Amino acid sequence: MSIYRDGMTETDQPIRRGRGRRPAAEVREQVLAAAGELLLTEGMAGFTIEKVAARAGASRMTIYKWWPSRGALALDGYATKVRTVLEFPDTGDIEADLTTQVLAFTRLLTETGAGKAIAELIGAAQTDPELASAFRERYSAPRRELAVTAMGKAIERGQLRDDIDPKVVVDQLWGACYNRLLVPDEPITDDFAKALVRNVMTGIKR
Repeated sequence: MSIYRDGMTETDQPIRRGRGRRPAAEVREQVLAAAGELLLTEGMAGFTIEKVAARAGASRMTIYKWWPSRGALALDGYATKVRTVLEFPDTGDIEADLTTQVLAFTRLLTETGAGKAIAELIGAAQTDPELASAFRERYSAPRRELAVTAMGKAIERGQLRDDIDPKVVVDQLWGACYNRLLVPDEPITDDFAKALVRNVMTGIKR
């Protein structure tokens, strides 16, 4: 491996395409895609900045400019990878939409490497303040807001009681999924997801 006069190695040199550098937005997109793929296949144990840089054809220096830590990059990669899977439907039927969303989440946890990855990220966040902050700001809070907004619309449509707290309902639904993920006394199944929504709806629908 060659060492350049500025101290950077070949892998740290900016990647060029043709006569110019790739646009920053394109590089960032490819880094996030590479990070998500690496996390879901190898977990946090095999997740390194060096491996992401190699997959994305980017320099480590560039990656460190955008992400303060390995954990923050892993989280953003995960969020990018699962974003389309976890899009919140809006059919006008809140019970159907909640069921679809919870099923999508539980299947993601059980049928891909996402379950292991998110469990490891939650664990790492307990001792990594930067990751904990990123988890709240860039993953859990935006996802929570999607569900809260959907239930707010359902209240306006008269489908849900107007005295419920949507944030508490989010904790009841997704908190139960995380509980089975992190404390695996019982399996995460489709029947569990459907029963979970059905039981909660009994108490919150108008």
